[in-house]
Amino acid sequence: MNGGDEVVTAPAGPPQPLDWKFSQVFGERTAGEEVQEVDIISAIEFDKTGDHLATGDRGGRVVLFERTDTKDHDALRRDLERMDHPINRHPEFRYKTEFQSHEPEFDYLKSLEIEEKINKIRWCQTANGALFLLSTNDKTIKFWKVQEKKVKKISEMNLDPPKAVGNGCVASSSNSNSPTPGLANGGSPDNDFSFPPGGLPSLRLPVVTSQETNLVARCRRVYAHAHDYHINSISNNSDGETFISADDLRINLWNLEISNQSFNIVDVKPANMEDLTEVITSAEFHPTHCNMLAYSSSKGSIRLIDLRQSALCDSHAKLFEEPEAPGSRSFFTEIIASISDIKFAKDGRYMLSRDYMTLKLWDINMDSGPVSTFQVHEYLRPKLCDLYENDSIFDKFECCLSGDGLRVATGSYSNLFRVFGCAPGSTEATTLEASKNPVRRQVQMPSRPSRSLSSITRVVRRGAETSGVDANGNSFDFTTKLLHLAWHPTENSIACAAANSLYMYYA
Repeated sequence: MNGGDEVVTAPAGPPQPLDWKFSQVFGERTAGEEVQEVDIISAIEFDKTGDHLATGDRGGRVVLFERTDTKDHDALRRDLERMDHPINRHPEFRYKTEFQSHEPEFDYLKSLEIEEKINKIRWCQTANGALFLLSTNDKTIKFWKVQEKKVKKISEMNLDPPKAVGNGCVASSSNSNSPTPGLANGGSPDNDFSFPPGGLPSLRLPVVTSQETNLVARCRRVYAHAHDYHINSISNNSDGETFISADDLRINLWNLEISNQSFNIVDVKPANMEDLTEVITSAEFHPTHCNMLAYSSSKGSIRLIDLRQSALCDSHAKLFEEPEAPGSRSFFTEIIASISDIKFAKDGRYMLSRDYMTLKLWDINMDSGPVSTFQVHEYLRPKLCDLYENDSIFDKFECCLSGDGLRVATGSYSNLFRVFGCAPGSTEATTLEASKNPVRRQVQMPSRPSRSLSSITRVVRRGAETSGVDANGNSFDFTTKLLHLAWHPTENSIACAAANSLYMYYA
């Protein structure tokens, strides 16, 4: 009590762990079915509303899905909101359309094959009921417009009057009711045809009979020949007009309307390539500040740059990296420190990064180190030699944040993915399998309390520290890996790719 008037409430504790349930699967494999390389999903992205989902695959195709349960329940939702009922909606998507975004190409100057695999997809602002998105392979970015087009069907002139009656466009004649062949396009059906006495009993003129709607994908622009190295990222700007594309050594800034010109804003290529020590691995625009973007490197650092400082942003505004623990350096240190993906939280205050072993959450106002570290692959540390031999150590796992910023998620091996709570005091660390029974192979972990290392809490949370076997005694399979996943922007719903199958879960 404060002065007998106000009640001071205790601060709310961390949110309860979510109970994840299977929602849908698209492209489910039957037992023993062999997966075609071109069908393996290589990119997943929700749009800002969460009503549309896009996937890209190694065959250069983009497949779009649309949400159906919101359309069906809009009226019911309004009624429930009026009565203050909680809305427990089961998220459902359906196949919308697909199109061939990229084809395999050959660079004759470099004698290099350019595969059609979709590396990234990003949704752009919608306009006039049309959907717009960017897709990229290793070299070429394309801007697509997907829109419903009405297809008019024209009924032909009649050659058989009884058929014409069924079309409802008959001019009856009082002379005769007997069937008589008619004329098509003013000509006779054969050379021996002659007009019957009294003329034709009926004549149907061509009319529009139906207007079906078909979804048509049209490539509006192609942004090509701007990258010497493979494109690893594209990201839309919040201004709705520009976007960036990043390869190993450069980041280019584009205007959506101009495809033959881009501005190089970051260039880390040294004068002598022998002096090259790190490459760009991922880049992302700030969600609300159109002048800010971040990019990560193979050395485990993230640089925040401000486009207002200079046209060429070789100097960064802030550098985020974790100091190396003394005595911990090994042959694999730099390889496992390489960041494979970065994402901004919806409010732009925090960044999430994924390296081979961990997820790290960064506060953009605090560059001394990550706010939280989540152990994802700690159990693999004794196996790094084997992972290096079979190249698994170079796998690039993506990461994502929930719309409310309370949880983060990333993929792992054996088609498993992890969800961690990142709210202060949370010990949530859930392991789920991309299957119809997501908790079948869940690994139970002892929850560890957060440890305060300074005045600003830093947390190290453990996740599934096992010796390479799950709770059922099954060994982890390094050939099945869940690299791509996306969190719905407004709800606790996750879409993830296991080879050619798209699994969706909700909580």
